[in-house]
Parts: sequence; structure tokens; C-alpha cells
Amino acid sequence: MRYFLHLSYKGKDYHGWQNQTDVKTVQEVLEMHLSKMLGTPTTCHGCGRTDAGVNASQYFCNINIAKELDYDFVFRINKMLPASIVIYDLIPVADNANTQYDAVKRTYNYYFHFQKNPFLDDISSFYEVKDLDVGKMQKAVSLLLGKKDFKAFCISPDVYHHTMCEVSNVNLTTNDSGSRMRFQITADRFLRGMVRILSANILKVGEGKISVDEFEYCLVHKEKPKFHNIAFPQGLYLSKIEYPYLDIVPRENILDF
Repeated sequence: MRYFLHLSYKGKDYHGWQNQTDVKTVQEVLEMHLSKMLGTPTTCHGCGRTDAGVNASQYFCNINIAKELDYDFVFRINKMLPASIVIYDLIPVADNANTQYDAVKRTYNYYFHFQKNPFLDDISSFYEVKDLDVGKMQKAVSLLLGKKDFKAFCISPDVYHHTMCEVSNVNLTTNDSGSRMRFQITADRFLRGMVRILSANILKVGEGKISVDEFEYCLVHKEKPKFHNIAFPQGLYLSKIEYPYLDIVPRENILDF
């Protein structure tokens, strides 16, 4: 029988979700413990990749379990897993359900903080910048809404058949003191590095190193921005996955203001 696992993980100790040679990944650790608990080799098919150090406050993977379970699966697997990975739900689904291909929307949050803070160090990205023009940053963010070509904001655009993404929601918010900021974006698909590249360049707009017009030019003309840097991984969270037959509210509201 096929199930979806609803989980979250802190990415600091992992080289992303996907199994790779000679590095520790979330998939590897989860499969190892599931196989031990179920007494048979068990493969997890995830809803997508995350880069090294990137977090997921909501994530789904599908697994097949042949035998009936006569124990509390969620309780037992959480006792085995490290503190950086938690399973919330084991959800029975159709035999052909697929966490990656069936997803219709994904939401990412990127968190910045602008004052050194030891409690945020590995769960938000610290940038020592001052006097950001948040109004200009919000104007740049608003340009992303709708169906757009994000070729300029992708690490490897040539690996895709096309680089069009439809953004259905986007916003930029700050806390009352302005010491922290969240960039949130929801779309039907995302390209490799897209959210971290967008985050880095939206910050450059706030610093005055890129104008809103320059940002828009790169988007419209599919030209890489002059600052094609990528934001730090620890500030990025895959935050919500939506399916036509399943819409589960994330269990954790990480760093919400």
C-alpha cells in the first residue's frame, strides 16, 4: 500500500534531500531508519530536491509498505530519527499517487535578519546591511506575480525544457523593528536556485545596488543580473506543498513575525 509521509527537517547537517555519494542526505537517513523499522529495504520518493543546508518546514515523500501495521508508526519512527527530522503523519493514498508529480503548488519562505543574533544563526540568513529601501524591494517583488520566464534567476536554465513559472502569491514582510524580513513566494514550479537568487537580488535592490528597473529588465529580457550571487542556504525553507486531493496545513510556523 502507498503512503505519503508528512515531515519536516532542518537542513544544516545534510547535503540536501536527495541521495548522493559520500555525503549525508535527509533521504539517506530516513530510508535507513525506515528500512530498519519495517524490516525490509524501503525507498522514499520525495516531493522535490533541496540544496545543502536548506530547510523544509513542510515536506512529503511517498513510500510503499506491504504489510499491515499493528503499532504506532509515527511514534516509533520519531524515536529512531535524529532531532533534525520529524514525521507528522502517515497518510494512505492511491497506489499511483506521487508526491513530486502530483504537487500543484509549492511555497518557499526566505528569512533574513540584519542584526547579529546567535539564536537565529543557523535558521535565518544574517546580512550586515543598513537603511534598506523596503518600498523598492516590495516593488521588485510585485513584478514576480503571474506567469513569467525566470531564466535570468536560475543556476542551470539549459537543463529545463522551459523556464516559465506561474507565481500565484508573493510578498515581502518585516518585523516591527525592521531587524528581520521574510520573502514568501508560491508557484506551480521552481527552478534550481531560483528562490535564493531572487532573494539575493531583491536584497541588492534594497541596498540600492540594483534599481527596480534593472531588476525588471533582467526578468523581462531573461538576462542575468549583474549580481548573480545566491543567498545563504540556511534562510530558505520549503514551507508548503499542495495537492489536488490533499491540502495539509504545515505543523510548524518557523520564524513567523
